[in-house]
Amino acid sequence: MNGKDKRTLLIHHPYRAPAGFESPAVPVAKGSTVFFPNVAALRSRTWVDRSAYTYGLHGTPTTFTLEERLATLEGGTHCVLVSSGLAAITLVDIALLSSGDAVLLPDNAYGPSKTFARHELAQWGIAHAFYDPLDPATLAAAITPATKLVWLEAAGSVTLEFPDLRTLVRTARERAPQALVALDNTWGAGLAFDAFELGEGQGVDLTAHALTKYPSGSGDLLLGSVICRDDALARRLSLARSRVGHGVGVNDVEAVLRALPSMPLRYAAQDRSGRSFAQWCTTRPEFARVMHPTLPDSPGHLHWASHCRAAAGLVTVEVDAQYSPEQADAFIDALRLFRIGWSWGGAISLVAPYRASAIHTLPTRYVGALVRFSIGLEAVDDLIADADQALGTLRL
Repeated sequence: MNGKDKRTLLIHHPYRAPAGFESPAVPVAKGSTVFFPNVAALRSRTWVDRSAYTYGLHGTPTTFTLEERLATLEGGTHCVLVSSGLAAITLVDIALLSSGDAVLLPDNAYGPSKTFARHELAQWGIAHAFYDPLDPATLAAAITPATKLVWLEAAGSVTLEFPDLRTLVRTARERAPQALVALDNTWGAGLAFDAFELGEGQGVDLTAHALTKYPSGSGDLLLGSVICRDDALARRLSLARSRVGHGVGVNDVEAVLRALPSMPLRYAAQDRSGRSFAQWCTTRPEFARVMHPTLPDSPGHLHWASHCRAAAGLVTVEVDAQYSPEQADAFIDALRLFRIGWSWGGAISLVAPYRASAIHTLPTRYVGALVRFSIGLEAVDDLIADADQALGTLRL
């Protein structure tokens, strides 16, 4: 390289750092372009089985490492990373459904998942229907020969009903052997229960997970994953991800890798605080109903007890119908520690308003305004005191 222009040397410098450095942090391998030693390598390398690197979109040592750790966390063997939890859900739909197929979703599913079915899937000729997750008979009734995908969610988005997952999976297997079963496992995070080993010989085919929530724990990034055990299914998902161009930021991957070791501790702490906060909410006459799967009166409590060893830090209350939606909003505005915002799973407690009529398609049991709390890592007594003072707006 002697005699080369310094501008060239700055790009083609011969120095290479020696091998052998290792530390607790996974090195951040960035790059869109990947160098090949020769043309034969360029033509022969494949990325689908993670045996080599071809292009940054298809993986780097950093993304491969996170995928392997997440697969282990959730009990799978294959993982593909995507840009968000919603991207994980839509990737499953795109990879597994074709025109003329049908997908079934629980009525309490994550709202954007339902919206994607109503719009994009519908315009691609893919039918959809909703079932009551607490009534497996409604799932059985909704299945047709066209059903190719059945979604589950535990607990349900916002209203937190916990379904009988084993019976739902069994129903799907018996009535729709041609269909795959997918679970939005963001709430369980791979910690509350084992999605691929639910017991009684039941388990899902794949999971979608919003890593934005508990794996990140920071509220500052978007990332998602799809996990499965079947080699052919993993290849199908990986190729679909490649075709639609799902890329992930390696700095976000690094942040999740850094946060993963503490996730069980954070999840357990938010679980404990969530239970305490939910129990306090049951003492308040302003709340007609408190939804948290650990509570005996919460919808699906017995199913939670038979499936789970933990619960996330989400608590939803139905404000008594004597109070107007405007009063419920004023209660939220009066909170000081709970910040108003979407998402959950971070250190800062969050709160958001909902209307059951806007999020459920089937007849709903809820008549009052809904308020969902995401319990963070603050002292739970301080969170209870904050909610108590804010309830003063309802007593005026």
